[in-house]
Amino acid sequence: MASARFLVRGVVQGVFFRASAQARARELGLRGYAMNLADGRVEVVASGTDDALEQLAAWLRYGPPAARVDGVEREALPEQTHAGFSTR
Repeated sequence: MASARFLVRGVVQGVFFRASAQARARELGLRGYAMNLADGRVEVVASGTDDALEQLAAWLRYGPPAARVDGVEREALPEQTHAGFSTR
């Protein structure tokens, strides 16, 4: 199982980004979380298949309709253990 951390910047807080990311991640069978950061970015940590992570990465580049994504950084992580996919 692969794990990755994504840092999404732009207009990504207050536009249902975390809830939408949670819904997409659950559709893809991923586990992890989405969390607002103090600097205005959203952090998404996800674990699952490589294919599912690639699909999530593609979705994160656009996000929900009200979002404006200016960039996404991705970092591979050691395998993470999460129960489901949550928002924080």
